Amino acid sequence: MRVSKKEKVKVIFDSNFLFVPLQFQLDIFEELTNLLNQRFDPILLSPTQKELQKLAKEGSPKTRKQASLALRIAEKCRVVHVEKGLKETHDDVIVRVAAEWKCPVATNDRELRKRLRNLRVPVIFLRQRHRLELEGAV
Repeated sequence: MRVSKKEKVKVIFDSNFLFVPLQFQLDIFEELTNLLNQRFDPILLSPTQKELQKLAKEGSPKTRKQASLALRIAEKCRVVHVEKGLKETHDDVIVRVAAEWKCPVATNDRELRKRLRNLRVPVIFLRQRHRLELEGAV
């Protein structure tokens, strides 16, 4: 069965999800293709990109290195510019956009997963350090 371009599911990436390949030697793009069983559009929201850029410049030496590598991995994502409200956190933006677009979020952040689950937004996360799992329906 061939999937047309229109049917690609958007997947919003949280910054910590881009650290998975570095920490666990896992190809997140290949794993997502297998998990979703369809083509997908990896999305990096502009506030998340800015967060990674800030970590790459101002974090501890280890964090700077990881954030720089995460930014390289993020080059495979489509960056979508979204405004971040004055009182909004990076997670608030992800929750707002994911709920609006009704699309899954790839994250390992427990608090964020809980917030998304409460809104019935599908969540993709790392399970047992070697595979991705989907919570909810795409």
